[in-house]
Amino acid sequence: MLVLALYTSNAWGAANDKLITAYGAVADGRTNNAQSIQKAIDETSAAGGGRVIIPAGNFMSGSIFLKSGVELHLQLGATLLGSHAVNDYQKIEGRAALVLSRDQKNVSISGEGIIDGQGQELMLDVFKKSRSGELKQNDIWLYKRPEAGRAMVLYFWGCNNVKVTGITLKNASNWVQDYRECDGITIHRITVQSTAYWNNDGLDITDSKNVRITNCFINATDDAICLKSENPKSFCENILIDNCTLRSSANALKFGTASVGGFRNVVARNLTVFDTYRSAIAIEAVDGGFMENIDIQNVTAVNTGNAIFIRRGRRNQTGQVSTIKNVYIANVKVQVPLLKPDQGYPIEGPPDHLRPGFDKMPKRPGSYHIYGHPFLPYNLVPSSITGLPGYPVQGVTLENINITYGGRASKDIAYIPLDSVTSVPENPAAYPEFSMFGELPAWGFYVRHAEGIKMKNVRLSFVENDFRPAMVLDDVKAMDITDVHIPSGKDLPIILLNNTSGITFKSLKMPVSESKGIMKTNYK
Repeated sequence: MLVLALYTSNAWGAANDKLITAYGAVADGRTNNAQSIQKAIDETSAAGGGRVIIPAGNFMSGSIFLKSGVELHLQLGATLLGSHAVNDYQKIEGRAALVLSRDQKNVSISGEGIIDGQGQELMLDVFKKSRSGELKQNDIWLYKRPEAGRAMVLYFWGCNNVKVTGITLKNASNWVQDYRECDGITIHRITVQSTAYWNNDGLDITDSKNVRITNCFINATDDAICLKSENPKSFCENILIDNCTLRSSANALKFGTASVGGFRNVVARNLTVFDTYRSAIAIEAVDGGFMENIDIQNVTAVNTGNAIFIRRGRRNQTGQVSTIKNVYIANVKVQVPLLKPDQGYPIEGPPDHLRPGFDKMPKRPGSYHIYGHPFLPYNLVPSSITGLPGYPVQGVTLENINITYGGRASKDIAYIPLDSVTSVPENPAAYPEFSMFGELPAWGFYVRHAEGIKMKNVRLSFVENDFRPAMVLDDVKAMDITDVHIPSGKDLPIILLNNTSGITFKSLKMPVSESKGIMKTNYK
């Protein structure tokens, strides 16, 4: 599916290698070597291309710009350290980074070295300058996090033929890396270890095409791999993600939230997910863009807060509504624990999920507040496929899915009577996350405003009892349920159908007969 015409690494030969130390770079860990490194890059690019080599040692730098034909190579033992000073960073369209590239071609970063953004150290300068007034921030930073002054590690915009291999990226104060409106990207065998600060996605692909991400390990505070679309005239297309291990205090593999243009022809294979706070797979089309031809297979997730979250929303509120069509997810095995899956990591997800409307409810023993919002214990949230009234999610197939939940749901925590399943809030413009609806009336799968959904060989089970139905289908049309196994379940019904039509069951296995286990209300 993907044909990338990438040049061969180090094709220029040793004669084109330039050591940054020959340009005056000093490996003392505190000298700003940006000028020396930039001179080496500029001369190499002007000469037709070659390698700029960072040898073993600790070289600190402010922003550097990678130019056409240049391969920045970090030898084993080499560390490129981001400066601690905000003023040492430069920007592309308002976003700062340590290594930047704009409208270049045949650019590469390789080697066995480390690029360390030193995010915590940089944030000390950000806080200092923000409080003094030297760095202007929106007032929201006083109780959330600053935006100005933070820096990515890598930022490529509008480049052709980008290759990043072998290196380790660490400690960003913003997204770790973003490849925006690029064509032809290979990211292979890199390691991301970035839990130094908030909002530091491990790897972002924004409106880029012809991308290969293979054999990577990513541990990030925010989304591990995130595909975004922020340009209404562009979109993500022809992307392969294969054989990656992901850990996040947000989502592991995420499409969106930014979904203005769209996503097309994305293949993900052989993903291992662990200790992830939110969803193993999150597909979110909420800003007017399209989502089509998505193929995700062979995902194993252990100790993860949610398995699959698919959302068609309308955060844009005006203009066209996003679409979701032709999504195939297969061979997925997820274990959702009873307790918080990312506890103990440097920056965790919030202690419990925000519950809409709880600010209007009386306080309960054990409740507490964060940023002025009430948080309370919650029943585990099921996987979900949710659209909007009149704008259903269409054409999703789930095959060979095995999800095990911790269970232990309690009506004392929250309870939605079965005759009130329509009381779940729509939240069309809300930020999409699996917990966005608060309590849901199912423990295994919740499907609302959808049509043309297929479930084949799906197994849902819990460790401890859950009083809710395993599946709730609300405003669902033309759904095929084949070889679905629900061995757990003491309370009836096992499946609730509300305001549905064209639902077919084949080889459904439950603790009770279909006549006892399935409740139909407003069935057409």
